Amino acid sequence: MTEMADAVVRVADARGVRALVRPPRLREGDRVRLVAPCSPVPAERLEAAVGTLRGWGLEVELAPHVRERHPRLPYLAGADATRAADLQEAWCDPDVDAVLCVRGGDGAHRTVDLLDFDAMRRAEPKALVGFSDITALHEAFAVELGVATVHGPVVGTGYFVGDPVAQEELRATLFEPERRTVLTSPGAHALVPGRAEGVTFGGNLSLLNDGLATPHSRLSASGGILLLEDVGEDVARLDRMLTHLLRTGWADGLAGVALGSWTDCPPGPEVVAELMRDRLEPLGVPVLWGLEFGHCAAQLTVPLGVPALLDADGGRLELAVPGLA
Repeated sequence: MTEMADAVVRVADARGVRALVRPPRLREGDRVRLVAPCSPVPAERLEAAVGTLRGWGLEVELAPHVRERHPRLPYLAGADATRAADLQEAWCDPDVDAVLCVRGGDGAHRTVDLLDFDAMRRAEPKALVGFSDITALHEAFAVELGVATVHGPVVGTGYFVGDPVAQEELRATLFEPERRTVLTSPGAHALVPGRAEGVTFGGNLSLLNDGLATPHSRLSASGGILLLEDVGEDVARLDRMLTHLLRTGWADGLAGVALGSWTDCPPGPEVVAELMRDRLEPLGVPVLWGLEFGHCAAQLTVPLGVPALLDADGGRLELAVPGLA
C-alpha cells in the first residue's frame, strides 16, 4: 500500500482538497458527552448505555436536553435549536473528549443547519460517534471542520445496548484503534473484483441522497471509498436513490465501494446485491459486499476520513492508519 501514515489526509469535497484531522483516542478517565441530535432516546436504554460507558472507565455526561421530545413532532428529540445547541456545546467544551450520539432516526439535516461552524472550528477535534441519520453530521464535520469521525453504534439503542460485540468494536476503536485497522466479516466478498486506495466516507444511502447539493455536503465523491448501507427501503427506492447519485456525477472518480447491511430491504439481500452490481459495476471500481456495518447486530465500527485499501477480492477494508491518533 502507498505510504499514507500522516495524522492528516487530503480528500476532495465541496470546497476542494481538505485535510481531515484524526481526533485523539480515548483513555481511562476521559469525559464523554451523550447528545441527541435526531430522534428521542428510550430512557431505559440511555441509562444502560451510561452504565456500559462508565464500565469502560469513562466519565459520562448527558447533554442538557438529551431526554427531551419535540412538543409537536414526536419523532424529534426536542426543538431543532436545543438539539443543535447541545451538539455544539459538547464539541466546543474543552473538557469533553468525545461526543457520542444516542440515536439516529430523523432530524440531523434540521440540526446541522443551526450549527455555528466558525465557532466549532476553533475547538480541538474529538471523536464524533454515530450512524444512520448521523451520516449527515459525518458529512458536515468532514466538509466544514476537516475532521475524521467514527461510523459506529448510536449508544442509546439496541445497536449498542445488549450487543457485546458492537460494544467491543466501538471500545477498541476508541481506546486501541491500532487493533481495528483490518475490517472484515465472514460473508464479505467481491461484487466487482479489484483493489483500490482512497479515503473512507459515507454511511446511510438515504441521508447521502437527501443531502445532495445542500449546504454542508460534499459535491464530489472523487477519491473516496464509499460506505453504503440502509434499512427499511425496498429495492426500487434504493435503485432511485443510487441512480440519482450516479446521474448527478457525484460518484465520478470514486475509488471503490464497501457495502454494509440492508436490513428489512425487500425483497431481500440477493436482489439488493443484484441492484448494486447492476448500478455500480459500470463505474469500473472494486465493490465489496457483506461488510457488516450499519443496521445490523454486531456491527463493525468504521472510521471515516482516513486513507484505506479496499480489497474486494480479499473481502476486507484495511485502514492505512488507525482511525484515531
